[in-house]
Amino acid sequence: MTFNPNADIRSDNVSRSGGGGRGRGIAIGGGGGGCLLLVIVVIYAIMGGNPLDLLQGSDTGSSQSQDQGTGGDTGCTTGADANASDVCLVQATVESADATWRDLAPQTGITFSEPRGRLFSGQTNTGCGAASRDVGPFYCPADSTIYIDASFYDELSSTYGASAGAFAKEYVVAHEYGHHIQNLQGTMDRIDHSQKGPTSDGVRLELQADCYAGVWADHASSSKDQEGQAFLEPLTDEDISDALSAASAVGDDHIQGEVSGGDVNPETWTHGSSAQRQKWFTTGYESGDPESCDTFSTSDL
Repeated sequence: MTFNPNADIRSDNVSRSGGGGRGRGIAIGGGGGGCLLLVIVVIYAIMGGNPLDLLQGSDTGSSQSQDQGTGGDTGCTTGADANASDVCLVQATVESADATWRDLAPQTGITFSEPRGRLFSGQTNTGCGAASRDVGPFYCPADSTIYIDASFYDELSSTYGASAGAFAKEYVVAHEYGHHIQNLQGTMDRIDHSQKGPTSDGVRLELQADCYAGVWADHASSSKDQEGQAFLEPLTDEDISDALSAASAVGDDHIQGEVSGGDVNPETWTHGSSAQRQKWFTTGYESGDPESCDTFSTSDL
């Protein structure tokens, strides 16, 4: 159990099902650098495909369920719900991150605004185009929304070997929230999304989002709801181990070698190695300072 059972996690910004209209933009997760956790997308890109193909699929003739309309309330109200349900865990993590980054905004030089969260099943429409669960969790800057099909968490552990612990799942959301902070900072507009390789802008973008996830983790147990209740219980060593397990599981080298059974080729990397992802999460967690997350200036990724 990681969430305070008494925390109020009700949200006007997180909804279940529904999807935004078709639009333009690069989904950070499906294209232009990728999200934290790509199930098919990362492998598809490594094999030479364009990840945007998976985000801009047809709206017709799908065997998967497809969300329609504007979405609805998740029914999640307390931290106890978040400890019992992955859907509520996503909502609670977004609410916790809202509180954390609202307080940290002066240090990041941003005018803070909350992202939206959308939990979908099978397939959904986004401001960046149509997307299926195969894309994995991702952030769409065009509509400032984090999209997650919660069934992905089973694949994270069963296919990629990550811990099934709650904090591994929360790290996923915190990383995508980090992309929202980058969007507010204007970082996404400044980088070259076409680059690949171990020192590319895309890798630096992902590692910075990992670092921002670590910053959130450092502040997570002190961030409070409107009634002054802490969102999370104090973190344990096991919690941090779970997050590091998830970071390692989605490293490019792990996916290329252990998951896909192929050769490890750093020149095709879009997210960074397992060691890099763990390093930058740890950097953010140990410092609690967004300024420690400048992956774009360092030569030591």
